[in-house]
Amino acid sequence: MKKLLSAALAALFCVAAHAADGDAPRRYVDAQDLRVINKGWDNTLRPYTRIPAYLADSVRPELWERSQCSAGIAVRFATDSKSVGVRYRLLWDGHMLHMADTGLKGTDLYIFEGDSVWRHVNTNRPRVNNKEEKMCEATYVEHLDGAMHEYMIYLPLYDGVEQLWVAVDSGAVITPGRPDLIDSRRKIVAYGTSILQGGCASRPGMAATNILSRELNAEVVNIGISGEGKMDACMARAMAEIADVDLYLIDPVPNCTEMMCDTLTYGFVRILRDARPDVPLVMLEGPIYPYTRYDTGFGAYLARKNAAFRRGFERLASERPEGIYYVESAGLDGPEDDGTVDGIHLTDLGFRHYADHLRPVLADILSRRR
Repeated sequence: MKKLLSAALAALFCVAAHAADGDAPRRYVDAQDLRVINKGWDNTLRPYTRIPAYLADSVRPELWERSQCSAGIAVRFATDSKSVGVRYRLLWDGHMLHMADTGLKGTDLYIFEGDSVWRHVNTNRPRVNNKEEKMCEATYVEHLDGAMHEYMIYLPLYDGVEQLWVAVDSGAVITPGRPDLIDSRRKIVAYGTSILQGGCASRPGMAATNILSRELNAEVVNIGISGEGKMDACMARAMAEIADVDLYLIDPVPNCTEMMCDTLTYGFVRILRDARPDVPLVMLEGPIYPYTRYDTGFGAYLARKNAAFRRGFERLASERPEGIYYVESAGLDGPEDDGTVDGIHLTDLGFRHYADHLRPVLADILSRRR
């Protein structure tokens, strides 16, 4: 019996030793040494925040704080590593009642498959190693084939990231990847509200701007700021500074009152048109939320907001019709009215409908920019 037990333990030890020997040591590559995409400005307070540092004293504290979320920002790279992982330090490590932590503060890995499509590989379940460091670490995938592949990691939608590293095998090659995948020469700047920011996608890759970025092969700068898409003039002036913009998408109505839509729309959009007269601009009217089918008072109010927003568009288009477009919200939430988590913010299904609604319009405009 003792001999059998000793033999079993020896065999178990050999298996464990073999597994340990087979585990390749890892190295951690700072994402700043790779390619960070979907960022509008370089002069931000932190590497993965979304508006210029100089705006800190010019905007409301709530706008500034929520702009520190890393929504839409991603890291592009190529590697032949057989395993791919991530390590990152969160800014807050927060929670929300109506949004999964995987979307709020998780990260997604995508791989470019074949010659035409980005595929989701995995999402980390964000657990911090301790409350002071706020560090998350995860392995997305192991036992890859060792060939060179193109990858993308999407950053959290409703938390900030102070630092991020890509984890690969110690002997692996890693580069910033092909510049024509998520083409650095095509750029959309999208301005809006909590919905545009990504509330409440189950994981970062399902936010509408990220879906559109993959499917249009373009960088999409996400300036959706929860509760704060209120058409501040300083935000329009800052957006006008972003270099090499091919298209502006303006989606602020959910955060604006009827009076704001009536008084601010013309001036906000006019700043962009005057500063960048060669850049097309799409105005998307606000969604008519599913529950307003029954709450008729609120439904009528949303319709009045959209009417005021449209009057601003019509005034702008009457002055200079070229390069400005209006997209109605009918059909924005799909046919089944089943795409929200709380009657307003979108689920992954809702974001798919949102992206499908806009993609043909944006694709047509981009095609004429070439």
